[in-house]
Amino acid sequence: MTQRVELATVRDRMAVDGLITDYAVAVDDGDWTAYRGLFTPDGRADYRSAGGIEGDAGTIASWLAESMRLFPMRQHLIVNRRVRFGTWEQDTGDTADVQADYVSPMGTAGSGSGPDLVCGGRYAFAALRTDDGWRLREVVVREKWRRLPERAAAPVIN
Repeated sequence: MTQRVELATVRDRMAVDGLITDYAVAVDDGDWTAYRGLFTPDGRADYRSAGGIEGDAGTIASWLAESMRLFPMRQHLIVNRRVRFGTWEQDTGDTADVQADYVSPMGTAGSGSGPDLVCGGRYAFAALRTDDGWRLREVVVREKWRRLPERAAAPVIN
């Protein structure tokens, strides 16, 4: 591999990594316009394993805007990103598949003592290089676990 090819691969990897980070920030900040802008025109997302829906990016953004109102405190932590570049219309490196683990604590209004819900799992992202940069073609959430915080037992009155 030449230095030019290696540099291009590093640049693409950083751009795809930035796209995944932008996804997490858009969801955590409730920036649904930015969320929609991360997708290709035919981009889709599937949140069914987490109790959600599947559909185009606009439909999903509207659903997230409504369902995330319950949790004004959100903090996606997306880690262990495995990026694999592929071929699109015979151009190597114009697609990327990313598997990434996530932990997502979320809190309801007035839950100053910590999150009310913590869940985790793995994302499968499919990205495409476009004239506007890398965009998401598909996001699939594979929730593996969910935990509600333990509540202290009510005091016993003698």
